[in-house]
Amino acid sequence: MSVSESEPSQGSRIQTIEELHEYLYKGLQLEHATLPPYLTALYSLQQGKNSDAWHVIRVVAVEEMLHLTLVANVMNAVGGTPDLTKPSFVPNYPTHLPCGPDYFEVHLRPFSHEALDTFLKIEKPAQASSEEDRLVPMDWAALGLTSNGAAPPPEKLAELEESGTVLGLVPGEPTQRFLSIGEFYEEIIRGINHLEDQARKEGKTIFTGDPARQVTPEYFYSGGGDVIKVTGRDTAVAALTLVAEQGEGLHGGIFDSQDEIAHYYRFQQLKKGRYYQKGDKPGEPSGPDLNVDWSAVYPVKPDIKLADLAGDPEILAAAKEFNQSYATFLISINLAYNGQPDLLLKAVWEMFRIRDSMNRLIRNPLTGHPGANAGPTFEI
Repeated sequence: MSVSESEPSQGSRIQTIEELHEYLYKGLQLEHATLPPYLTALYSLQQGKNSDAWHVIRVVAVEEMLHLTLVANVMNAVGGTPDLTKPSFVPNYPTHLPCGPDYFEVHLRPFSHEALDTFLKIEKPAQASSEEDRLVPMDWAALGLTSNGAAPPPEKLAELEESGTVLGLVPGEPTQRFLSIGEFYEEIIRGINHLEDQARKEGKTIFTGDPARQVTPEYFYSGGGDVIKVTGRDTAVAALTLVAEQGEGLHGGIFDSQDEIAHYYRFQQLKKGRYYQKGDKPGEPSGPDLNVDWSAVYPVKPDIKLADLAGDPEILAAAKEFNQSYATFLISINLAYNGQPDLLLKAVWEMFRIRDSMNRLIRNPLTGHPGANAGPTFEI
């Protein structure tokens, strides 16, 4: 995925430092947008059952937190300001991934075949065969937003993005989306190379951020990949390359450069019912059996909203409490990314509170919705 310093940087769509900041903010949105679906599926698993599925999803969710931190480090290094508290930062589910493909929606669902298929689409390796194929047109008709497939007017686009209905449109090209997450990060890497090349011609650098705003490894442990302190071009490219390859695999391979199984192949293990091991080919895991009990899952109502809980005052109160806890969680992370990295320790503690309040919701049947349980709404 990476573009080396020696390669030409022409062709970058990112021409100003402000555009780079905007792309990196979309990256923060993108990494976070996967967390609520992964956490909902994780905590829908009945306790003491589905330990294999629990482990796979938990590892991926924790690594998404690592990706969020790496993108924030890059943003801080180039003089940007991470902000996870904007009203539109948390999507309105179901949603489409910021700047990513529009052929699928991301839902809040219990663990299921449908949820797993979505997770595989999120992490799917897709490297463009040509420069022209890196961006694909938005299908506005398929999204139900226009009748003739034409893009809505600019003011409507701004309204849709602000509401969280359509997240993270490509900066400067709102009628286009990137073919994959990997192509999106490739564009950011190209932009960094282009802007740094231009700055160096004038004896300057784009890496003007305060080093004290970097989150360093002692403040975060993920178990799969380390936080990278971003101090210049090389570390910025390394951080974003790790984000891309840890999700999709190194150039579509099973293992990333740190010898960890990429998210796509972790999820594929659940579909195949078998673990990958060294020497395997993509799609052909040959390791130990992986057992999944698709029935040992609490039936969370998909894409549940506070309005669905009107008949259950106690559950409604618990859902509002969860949303407040999640807001506090995001505030703690935001402070950590803005000069107080030690607050990531508080954020970890908040994650445990979130887990407990999610469990209180997910284990309760809903009045007026036969066969469906409550769940977190993530209406922040």
